Amino acid sequence: MTIRQGKPQIRIGALIWPQHTTWPALMEAGARADALGFDDLWVWDHLLPIQGRPSGPIYEPLMTLAGWASATTHARLGPMVAANTFRNPALLVKMITTLDHMTAGRAILGIGAGWFEDEHRAFGLDFGAGTGERLDRLDEAAAFLRDVLDGRIASARGPHYSMAGFVNDPRPVQPVLLLLIGGSGERKTLATVARYADIWNTGGEIEEVRHKDAVLREWCERVGRDQACIERSVGIPPLVIRDSVASARRVARRLSLANPGWGGPSLLGPPSAIVDHIAPYVELGFRTIHVDIPAPFDVETMERFAQEVRPALERS
Repeated sequence: MTIRQGKPQIRIGALIWPQHTTWPALMEAGARADALGFDDLWVWDHLLPIQGRPSGPIYEPLMTLAGWASATTHARLGPMVAANTFRNPALLVKMITTLDHMTAGRAILGIGAGWFEDEHRAFGLDFGAGTGERLDRLDEAAAFLRDVLDGRIASARGPHYSMAGFVNDPRPVQPVLLLLIGGSGERKTLATVARYADIWNTGGEIEEVRHKDAVLREWCERVGRDQACIERSVGIPPLVIRDSVASARRVARRLSLANPGWGGPSLLGPPSAIVDHIAPYVELGFRTIHVDIPAPFDVETMERFAQEVRPALERS
């Protein structure tokens, strides 16, 4: 694979699971990722565990980001992704703007439609009439957020929100606080990405991602947006990096036992195997790569991903 001259370097992110862990361990994992040079630090926006059984301890995500604000100095911080069903978008952008001030300009606003019905029921949150309605709500929220982040006085344009004349004061510290939209639905979500997103995040096998990227390009052409303006971000499932698959498998077993009901990481082995898995996404144009980090947080995998996998991807 040849990485063309003039392209940005590989950005790496850590999506640190806030389930089945302790607060000190969660804070230490964020600080460690930051010290290792991860560019982005993410947390789920979920209120119940989503890997394995939906029971057991989990920390609230935006408060987790606030905790990491004082434990980090380098990485961008954001939710991957904020469930639009949890918060009014005006409140969400105010919270993320506050995070931007807490971090001296390192916040990023990730948002998605929301999907986990169990947590909505448990917390009394409106799950909506169905997926289509939630995607319509996301589109309306994204239009509002785009106006806010571009510095305009913003009002909701549709039937789901009633904000009028919203002014985001104070403005974010950074000149442009980026909007990431997660999801890959071809009829609605990718249209929303094409219209409003600075960053698109997706995941899946390479051929699926290749197809979704082509659909996004079609939507960009329809709405008159330069597709090159949208940063491509892809999530890599949990992995374990060791010199042998056998030793990686032993670590994977420990991670599985610590997250009841979850089968554990399936991407196991030496850095070269991880590079081979990720390289096709980079060739496709996904130069922002984030990896899930489950508890108990595997420091060796984090270190080797930052110190061996990223340089190898940049050299390949």
